[in-house]
Amino acid sequence: MENKRELFQVLTRRFGLLNKNCCSVGAVVVSSVQSHILYEIDKRTAPSMQQIADAVAIDITTFSRQIQTLIKMELVKKNPSSADKRVSVLSLTVQGKFVATTIDESMNAYLEEVFSHMNEFEKDTVIRSIKLLNEAMSKSSVCCTPLL
Repeated sequence: MENKRELFQVLTRRFGLLNKNCCSVGAVVVSSVQSHILYEIDKRTAPSMQQIADAVAIDITTFSRQIQTLIKMELVKKNPSSADKRVSVLSLTVQGKFVATTIDESMNAYLEEVFSHMNEFEKDTVIRSIKLLNEAMSKSSVCCTPLL
């Protein structure tokens, strides 16, 4: 029988998800978490802090620290919402947009190269399987927090 945990351990290592710093764009180095945050801000219009924290499954306190770091790096801007001043809205700076786009292009190129070692049927099978796994994880009562 396949060791499921071992499969995910290897996949995580190969994908570089354990690397403290995942991505560098010029002199800018961002962590994997920061990369996820930039990605989520980039794909939304004027998202709130809470929306992005929920999207990346990070508690708001830890998330706030990450946002402060990204603001200091001049990658993210935080402004009060025009609709509700108690809510902070996030956006990418010009440099933040460049970093997010560069990371996105780099990840897409990496995935294209990985998938180039498969035929069309294998690619479709893997994509379908990942979608199926994501769907099952979204229904799990313990999703996103490992059992201790």
